[in-house]
Amino acid sequence: MSLISQLPVFRISVQSSEMAVREALQKLLDGLGPLALDVEESGTVELVMAEALNNIVEHAYPPSDPAGPIHITCMHAKDGLHLTVVDHGRGMPDGQTPLGAAANLDVDLCDMPEGGFGWFLIKDLAKDVAYQRVEPENHLTLRLAVAVS
Repeated sequence: MSLISQLPVFRISVQSSEMAVREALQKLLDGLGPLALDVEESGTVELVMAEALNNIVEHAYPPSDPAGPIHITCMHAKDGLHLTVVDHGRGMPDGQTPLGAAANLDVDLCDMPEGGFGWFLIKDLAKDVAYQRVEPENHLTLRLAVAVS
């Protein structure tokens, strides 16, 4: 891993949509440029954040509801990348994230699950994953052990 540069705290705000997820991911990766992440690290950041943001677009702001804001705050520390995602959409069922258990893939192709991998990936790749509903907002915080010093 290369020498880690200083990275100031930065924020990204987008309006919920499928295209907004792409825009937010590009802004996030661009903002992380000073850290000179390797391919694996930047892939981990992109995968975890894509899953989190797509969940927000699909579930917090479903098509039946108006689109709303998604705010991302990114901070780098010695133990990795700290991310906070805030939205004003619907809260998580029961006020907590899904368990994120691995799906059983030892089934016939026609019985394969279509989804449900997102929270498993997030919880497998990220550390310190926490969710809190602070009316009227959802707050998701997580740490990615990339660019650690």
